[in-house]
Amino acid sequence: MSEQKVAVVTGASSGIGAATARGLAAAGYRVVLAARRADRIEALAKEIGGTSCPLDVTDRAAVDAFAASLDRVDVLVNNAGGAIGAESVETADPADWLTMYQVNVLGVLHVTQALLPALRASGDGTVLVISSTAGFTAYEGGGGYVAAKHGSHAIAATLRLELCGEPVRVVEIAPGMVRTEGFAVTRFRGDEQKAAAVYDGVAEPLTAEDVADTVVWAVTRPAHVNIDLLVVRPRAQAAQHKVHRERTPER
Repeated sequence: MSEQKVAVVTGASSGIGAATARGLAAAGYRVVLAARRADRIEALAKEIGGTSCPLDVTDRAAVDAFAASLDRVDVLVNNAGGAIGAESVETADPADWLTMYQVNVLGVLHVTQALLPALRASGDGTVLVISSTAGFTAYEGGGGYVAAKHGSHAIAATLRLELCGEPVRVVEIAPGMVRTEGFAVTRFRGDEQKAAAVYDGVAEPLTAEDVADTVVWAVTRPAHVNIDLLVVRPRAQAAQHKVHRERTPER
């Protein structure tokens, strides 16, 4: 078993996942990048000296095979997730809700279950879940995503109770408004104008690097220190419904 600690990051092809992979590599970890977009993680793996593993976290058989291929795991960052649509509960497509549940909830479950034996074996493992402030507070048009992120929050909270006394920490990072290259565009089905409107007038939304910085900080605390839950928002966002905008949106 190599002495260098190994960190697995899901959803590592872009945004918070890619930034986290870079941050953990800079902190001395050998990073295993897992995501569906093979070309992106291959390029990033070369950049940071990591390993790329194409993976769909909703495919349990693939997740199990991925876990079997690893000789060591010290840190798991469950980052794969996302939102689809902004329809009301009344008009939402159940298929969109199912997709969000599969990646945000079952994806976390699959990868965590598969890697827990290795995390235990490390003697000092960390499971980190990237959830969202949507996991605590509902808002109009966010029903499916809110429900899914409540699910990922519940996994982290429950797992922490169940692993109490074992050498595995369970950390949850819940970002608020983060502007990344694709989150809002995906949510609005490629409509870049609607995606941009989310951030209208907000001088400095969080960046992927801001969130990655909190991940690296939490993971690198002394072994006896567990950051149960860290909520990180831009200064302009006091709550889900309270955002300071410096100009009136024109869209």
